[in-house]
Amino acid sequence: MSSRRIVTGDTIFASQLFTRQELVGRGAYGAVYKGVENATGQVVAIKVLNLDTEEEDVSDIQREIATLSQLKNCDSQNITRYHGSFLNGTKLWIVMDYAAGGSIRSLLEALGRIDEKCIAVIAREVLQALGYLHKHGIIHRDIKAANILLTDEGRVQLCDFGVAGQVTMNSLKRNSFVGTPYWMAPEVIREGQTYDFKADIWSLGITIYEIATGNPPFADKDPMRAVTLIPKSRPAQLEGDWSLSMKEFVALCLHEEPNERPSAEDLLKTKWIKSTSKSPLTLLKDLVAKFEQHKIEAALNKEETSSDIDIDQELEGFDMEVDPDAWRFDTAKTLPPMTPSRASSLSKPDSKSDHPNGAKNPGLSAQDSGVVIQGRSGSRQ
Repeated sequence: MSSRRIVTGDTIFASQLFTRQELVGRGAYGAVYKGVENATGQVVAIKVLNLDTEEEDVSDIQREIATLSQLKNCDSQNITRYHGSFLNGTKLWIVMDYAAGGSIRSLLEALGRIDEKCIAVIAREVLQALGYLHKHGIIHRDIKAANILLTDEGRVQLCDFGVAGQVTMNSLKRNSFVGTPYWMAPEVIREGQTYDFKADIWSLGITIYEIATGNPPFADKDPMRAVTLIPKSRPAQLEGDWSLSMKEFVALCLHEEPNERPSAEDLLKTKWIKSTSKSPLTLLKDLVAKFEQHKIEAALNKEETSSDIDIDQELEGFDMEVDPDAWRFDTAKTLPPMTPSRASSLSKPDSKSDHPNGAKNPGLSAQDSGVVIQGRSGSRQ
């Protein structure tokens, strides 16, 4: 089947418009490549997804395209710009802006601790993106460090709308059980309980906690165990040598009652965020530069050690291996329908270390924590 552009229905060969280059990341359905728009030379990201999959998986992809199409003409600089979608046999190319700086999760894993000033600027930019989405009736539903990208100029961009939900005037709240477990708000998990934009605010609070400490709460637990613990545990508290205003910001985001959580617009007015009013994006540009230097040094070290590897072993292990610091750009992966009661049956009671501020697993990566659960927590859609 020839390539055709889904947005317009016109028959267009994707390769006539874009040249696919190196692999930069993998997702649940496919891979992400760096590419170039042939007419302009603009560097883009090409997300190649496999449509030869389960029907419900295709529904997720269709939902992502629908959300991206709605955002195609958005004037927010903090949301990855969508260029279009193209069919190529059973493959789908989703073309978007390329964020050369990588994801915040990748930077965190490579550089370790990120300075509080930088975290505050990241939070400010994400809040601007959320403010835009919520104003247009969209819940992202999968806010986490792996879905926050940086351009080489330090611009923060929110990506991955694979599980985003549309909220209309006729359906102000949603009740589908979807998201990535460790970042899920309690009301998203509780059976039969509806939720709204405030679920994104909770996830943002968990994301700030993740950036500050290295991992989200309960990272040392199995994802299904985390699902059972989140709704019945007290919200995590940010501890350590962070400012009081930062700790207060996280506490506001992680209020147990959704109605008590501030909106994205209100959070932009908090003391911690207002302290960044004179903080330019060059702070994050410097962070990206450090990340690039880290990748260069890592590549040199790998080159030195690889010279001692037996050629047979090298060929045996060759499988389009992706740089561990590569850009994370996962699409939601649908799992069998899951309810909290089923999740509970899959998890045995754990020790008293089930506190959200308990021991963290330093080995949790963006991919390890990227299990996305989708099921139904009520009868309505």
